[in-house]
Amino acid sequence: MTEIPGSGLSRTAKLVGLPLGHAGRTAAGLGKRVAGRPAEAVAAEVQARTAEQLFSVLGQLKGGAMKFGQALSVLEAAMPEEVAGPYRATLTKLQETAPPMPVDRVHAILARELGPRWASTKLIEFDDTPAAAASIGQVHKATWRDGRTVAVKIQYPGAAKALLSDIAQLSRVARMAGSVIPGIDIKPIMAELRERMSEELDYRLEARHQRHVAAAFRDDDDVLVPDVLADSTHVIVSEWVDGIPLARIIAEGTVAERDEAASLYLEFLLRGPNRARLLHADPHPGNFRVTADGRLGVLDFGAVNRLPGGLPEAMGEILTHALAGDATALEAGLRSHGFIKPSVDLDAKALLDYLRPMVDPILHEEFTFSREWMRSAAAHVQDPRKPSFMIGLKLNLPPEFLLIHRVWLGGLGVLSQIGGTVPLRELMCAHLPGLDESRLPPSP
Repeated sequence: MTEIPGSGLSRTAKLVGLPLGHAGRTAAGLGKRVAGRPAEAVAAEVQARTAEQLFSVLGQLKGGAMKFGQALSVLEAAMPEEVAGPYRATLTKLQETAPPMPVDRVHAILARELGPRWASTKLIEFDDTPAAAASIGQVHKATWRDGRTVAVKIQYPGAAKALLSDIAQLSRVARMAGSVIPGIDIKPIMAELRERMSEELDYRLEARHQRHVAAAFRDDDDVLVPDVLADSTHVIVSEWVDGIPLARIIAEGTVAERDEAASLYLEFLLRGPNRARLLHADPHPGNFRVTADGRLGVLDFGAVNRLPGGLPEAMGEILTHALAGDATALEAGLRSHGFIKPSVDLDAKALLDYLRPMVDPILHEEFTFSREWMRSAAAHVQDPRKPSFMIGLKLNLPPEFLLIHRVWLGGLGVLSQIGGTVPLRELMCAHLPGLDESRLPPSP
C-alpha cells in the first residue's frame, strides 16, 4: 500500500529531529551566555532559529504535522513580530500548499473509489496537477459529467497511519513550540487533534456535513458553501468555488478587500452555528475564499462541532456582564456555567480587568483587528509577571466550550492577520445569542 507523501522513516526522522535540534541550540545558547553575550540576545537567537527549523519541517510534511502547523499558523498574529515576521510566508504556505502525490497514484485511487471508467462517466476532464493540498488530502480541478467545474478532494493513502504516527511524534514537539510562541499551551491543541482525527478521515461523514451546511446557506447573500456531487470513503467531488483566497488577501489585499473579507469571515463565525447548527471547526485561511459576487466561499467540513441549539446563550450573557462592567454578575455567570469551579476563590474586579482587553473592542461601532492588538491582548493574559496571569490559571474551560473556544481563538488570530475594519458591535448584537444590547454602555 502506498503511503501519504513524506511519510515513513524520513518524516519520522524530521519530526524526531525537531526537539533534538532545539536542545542543541539551547545548549549552544548557554555556551554563548557563559562567553559573555547578553541573555536577551542569545534567547532571541535561539527562538528565531527554533522557529525557522520548526516551520521549515512542518512545511514539508502533511498529515498531523501539517494539521499542527495550520493550528499554529492561525495564532501567528499573537507571536512577537521578531519571530513572526521572517516566517510569515512559510506559515501562510502551510495553509494551502504541500508536495503532491504522483499522478499514477491519483488515478489508481479514483479508479478504486469512483469506478474504473471514472474518466469517461464521471470526470470528463481532470487536471493532474493539484490545485491545492490539505493536511490529509489534495484537491484537483475537474469537469463533472454535466459540465460543471468541480473540486475533487482525494485522501492520501496511508493517511490514518501517518496521522497516528505524527500525533505521537508531535506531542514531543509541544515544549519546543511553546518556546516559539511564548505563553501558548500546545497540549489542548494536541488533544483536540487526536479527538477530531477519526472524523476528519471519514470523507463520507465530511460530505454529509457539507451537504447539510450547503442546504442551510443555499441562495444566501453572504455565504457560499459548494454542493457535494459525489463521495466515497476517500474521495469527495463538490462544486468548484472561484475567488480570492483569504491567505492572498492577508498577504497583499487592499484596505477595501481586507474590510470586506474580515466582515464576511466574522459574520460567518457568528451566523454559521445558528443557521446550520454546526460549527465549522477549522478556521485557518486556506478554507475560505472571497468570491467575485462578494460572498465568502467556505470549504472543508472535515472538522465540525454539532451545536443543536446554535451558539450557547451563556456566551452572550457572560459577555453582557463583562461589557456592562458588572463584575459581580460576571463572576456569578462564569461560576454557574462551570468556568470557575466551586472550590476556587478569586477577586471579581480582577476577573473583569483580566477579560477587558478581549471584550472591550465590542463596545466600538467599528473595530480594526490587527496583529498589534492581538499581541497586546495575548501579552495581557499570558505574561506571568502580571497579576492578571494568576486569574487565568484559576479559570476552567467546560468540555462543551472547548472546541468553541479553540475556533474563536483561531478566528481572532485570522481576523488579526487580515487587519480589516468591521462593524463589530452591530454584528455581535445581531448574531450572538444572549447578548443584551440594552445593557451595554454607549460606544466610545
